[in-house]
Amino acid sequence: MSMNLDEVVEIFDILGDWDQRYQYLVELGEKLPPMPEEYKTEENKVKGCMSQVWVKAYRDPDDPRRIHYYGDCDTSIIKGVLALIIQLLDGRTLEEIEQLDLDDFFKRLKLDENLSPNRHFGVYALVELMKKQARELESADKA
Repeated sequence: MSMNLDEVVEIFDILGDWDQRYQYLVELGEKLPPMPEEYKTEENKVKGCMSQVWVKAYRDPDDPRRIHYYGDCDTSIIKGVLALIIQLLDGRTLEEIEQLDLDDFFKRLKLDENLSPNRHFGVYALVELMKKQARELESADKA
């Protein structure tokens, strides 16, 4: 189920304080569908993240222009952030994925104020890997 940034911002505004927001992120992470073990490879691992994070892009079998993601993480908060980003990007086209402005995302959700700089860096690395995988799917199709 994909959401847009405005919907996510609205949910975060309703939640109010950061304890509730963290709880929401943890719950999102718990709802993330399990990632097949065979995708937990070095190639799908997010570099520069303190947590163990994996992400894998794959095409929608019914509409090959649309891209979906598997993801997993060993820490609950980052797994929640991963689930949130997957919700934002899931089912979108490469062009739409490329347009995600992570700085805007962080600012509007106030994540930049509430995640440590190391985690912030890791989330950037995560989104870069997601965009890279989407581009690789696209170029593999053209090869």
